[in-house]
Amino acid sequence: MGVQSYRDLTVWKKSVDLACDIYALTRLMPKEETYRLSGQIIRASTSIAANIAEGNGRATRRDYAHFISIARGSAAELETFLIVIGRLNLAPTDHLDALLSRTEEIARMLNALRSKLSDPT
Repeated sequence: MGVQSYRDLTVWKKSVDLACDIYALTRLMPKEETYRLSGQIIRASTSIAANIAEGNGRATRRDYAHFISIARGSAAELETFLIVIGRLNLAPTDHLDALLSRTEEIARMLNALRSKLSDPT
C-alpha cells in the first residue's frame, strides 16, 4: 500500500510535529517577541507542512516539486530564525538545538522528495 494522502508522508507528519513544538517554544520566549520572532517562526514552521499538503494536491509532479521547494525554503527560514533566537538567548539552548536538528532532518527529507519528484521515471 503506497501513499494515499500527504498525511501518509513521514516528512509531513514530522513537519506538523515540529510546528506544534515551535508553538511550545514560543511560550518560553519573552512576551515582547510575540509579534516579532515568535510570529515569524510560527509562520515558517507551519508553512513547511502546509506546502507539502498543497503540493500533494496539485495536478502535476512539477507543481508538487515546486511546492516542496517552497517548503524547503521555509525550513531554511526556520533554521535561520532559530539560530538568531539562540544568539539572542531568547530560548533555552537545549530546546533550540533539538529543534534545529529536527528542522535539518526535515530539510534533507524534502530534498530527497524533491529529487524523487523531479526524476522522470
